[in-house]
Amino acid sequence: MTALIYIAAALAEIAGCFAFWAWLRGGKSALWLAPGIACLILFAYLLTRIDTDAAGRAFAAYGGIYIAASLVWLRLVEGVTPDRYDLIGALVCIAGAAIILAAPRNL
Repeated sequence: MTALIYIAAALAEIAGCFAFWAWLRGGKSALWLAPGIACLILFAYLLTRIDTDAAGRAFAAYGGIYIAASLVWLRLVEGVTPDRYDLIGALVCIAGAAIILAAPRNL
């Protein structure tokens, strides 16, 4: 379930940030801000659903998921193919997130 929450949070954050990007950099209407804000609120809420004893740990592990999801967004929404360095970097980040999430801890 944790992986699904992280993926949903990443999509919400990326969509929210993209709405602001579209408005400020893409010349889109300010109406893009309303769904953007809603997505960012959803993102913050979803991260509170992660089962961990510390917010910082949830945020740190999320970082790796966010990077990988951003490259999926790059390809599917923006039509830009990630290069091998993008993919290698994402794999390193996913490995880091897995270490953070899977480490044995006394909760």
